[in-house]
Amino acid sequence: MPAFQRIAITGKPNDTAVIETIRKLIERLEDEGLDVCLDAAMGAATESGDGRDIDDLASLAGHIDLLIVVGGDGTLLHAAKIVAPHGVPVLGVNRGRLGFLVDVSPDRFDEIARVVDGDMQVEQRLMLEARVLEDGRVIARSPALNEVVLQRWNTSRMIEFETWIDGEPCNRHRSDGLIVSTPTGSTAYALSGGGPIMHPGINAVAMVPISPHTLSNRPLVISADSRIEVRVQPDSIAQVHVNCDSQSDLTLSPDGRLEIVASPHRLRLVHPPGHRYFDILRAKLHWGDGAPPC
Repeated sequence: MPAFQRIAITGKPNDTAVIETIRKLIERLEDEGLDVCLDAAMGAATESGDGRDIDDLASLAGHIDLLIVVGGDGTLLHAAKIVAPHGVPVLGVNRGRLGFLVDVSPDRFDEIARVVDGDMQVEQRLMLEARVLEDGRVIARSPALNEVVLQRWNTSRMIEFETWIDGEPCNRHRSDGLIVSTPTGSTAYALSGGGPIMHPGINAVAMVPISPHTLSNRPLVISADSRIEVRVQPDSIAQVHVNCDSQSDLTLSPDGRLEIVASPHRLRLVHPPGHRYFDILRAKLHWGDGAPPC
């Protein structure tokens, strides 16, 4: 009997290649006798009917065994934050460009079938929660799988802020901003900012300054169990923008305080058997290209 009986599918909207892949997936999965439901946007795009359960992903999340995401990493980031609180495992089918999270080729239904049958690898990926504070109270929050970014906005000047870790002062910053990255996000924006690549199995976050004023302001890796507080100077608050995974924005209060902690939820990211993390790095980052074999 398949490990997953009720499977939801979502994808990048308005993409003809994604829509065609989802149509094929529906046909193959239903031929296996599985219950397939669709994210509402994809249900409309694929013109699916036939009594299938079609609803927004947030409504489906509590009633599915597996989510298949067809698209790129950005599509998976969006979907993952919706289903992670429900413990739903997520499998990514790559119809994007540079995919570190969506690693199954759309023409490899054999790999998808093996996952559905329970032959798979499951990773628990760290997530963050960004919180806006006012008078010590949390007035807004947002999850992040890749990173929380504080950056200058509508100004050519550097912004000024302080970082505190577990209640202790860490640094005073004059820079274009700060990236607080999970291991998952260490191959995204943080990498282009000079941050380290962190293996997804470690419980850590990286604090990567964006174009700092001083060269001694270097990336810092700390325990994910730490509480990071960013205190923006009053003169800079109006020029500061905060976003999570480049998908959701937070507005700072007049206090100018932002808290970043590990989320209580983790993403269950599913891979087919034989998945190897360093194979992905070599392929995506072109490590060893042109070098003779050892």
